[in-house]
Amino acid sequence: MKPVVCFGEALVDFLPVASADPSQPRIFQQHAGGAPANVAVAVAALGGKAEFVGMLALDTFAEFLLDSLHRAGVGTHHVQRTGAAPTALAFVSLDAHGERSFSFYRPPAADLLFRESKLSASAFIDASIFHACSNSLTEQGIAQTTLGCMRRARDAGVLVSFDMNLRPALWPQGVDPGPRIHAALALADLIKLSAEELAFLADMAGGEAAALNRIRNGHAKLILVTDGARPLRWYTRQAEGILDTYTVHVIDSTAAGDAFSGGLLFALARVGVQASDLDTLLDDPARLESILRFACACGALATTRRGAFAAMPARAEVEILMQTPVSGHLKVASL
Repeated sequence: MKPVVCFGEALVDFLPVASADPSQPRIFQQHAGGAPANVAVAVAALGGKAEFVGMLALDTFAEFLLDSLHRAGVGTHHVQRTGAAPTALAFVSLDAHGERSFSFYRPPAADLLFRESKLSASAFIDASIFHACSNSLTEQGIAQTTLGCMRRARDAGVLVSFDMNLRPALWPQGVDPGPRIHAALALADLIKLSAEELAFLADMAGGEAAALNRIRNGHAKLILVTDGARPLRWYTRQAEGILDTYTVHVIDSTAAGDAFSGGLLFALARVGVQASDLDTLLDDPARLESILRFACACGALATTRRGAFAAMPARAEVEILMQTPVSGHLKVASL
């Protein structure tokens, strides 16, 4: 299995620790995180090969992140270090249903300082999939780097994956995320959106159908729309459909989307799918359903424990959950 290369930010999530005494100061516990780093850890936890590419600081938080990546079995051969900025931090709040919200301390942050010239061509030669997120589009320099790396991956014949993963609080005031996000969407073969992110694109495009058509005008062959416990929606160039998800007891949804993406990319890399033959897989409903169910099970299991890296499930756990009956099979409608 060739590695899945995940590009972008690694940061520290601070999650609240429950206290029986509300008069005591609030306590937060550090957890390794960052969307692309989470995806890399998810792939490795499932038994796959993963490489994280990004810039880490020289502070103690960065040492914690680097050690966490190594312990998770993620390769860091292309990680760069800098003393010019600190590690990004995110304080996470969880509601009664385990749904999260973030307070970010970024910029400045080391991850924003990575430049394309620092990335060796070997990162693309050996890769099966290149994965990126919109959090590395928030500043002009890192946006140019992200888009440039996505182009290099395409030129190398690597399947390009993009999770929109929109965090409005990370974008500078007055900067419209739309142009940079659409530039990345146009370069990706595989796109993951949340229902809220599709709604964001629909507002700009004048409707959901228009937003999806605009994405299809790029290289996208598979578009996936997650919506928590509600059915997964999927779209190819020839068909669309829905797939029911698994019911679990949610504790912390922080890393659910990244676990879903990691499961999906692992499943694709495991069977050797490349950009050139993705269409063949998408034309096979049984194979598509199997891969999407695997991804859904990964996402569901990640919500049953706290944290991000620590929440990523092992393959055996996923296979056990997949034996649980769901309310329906893949529903397909031709376009």
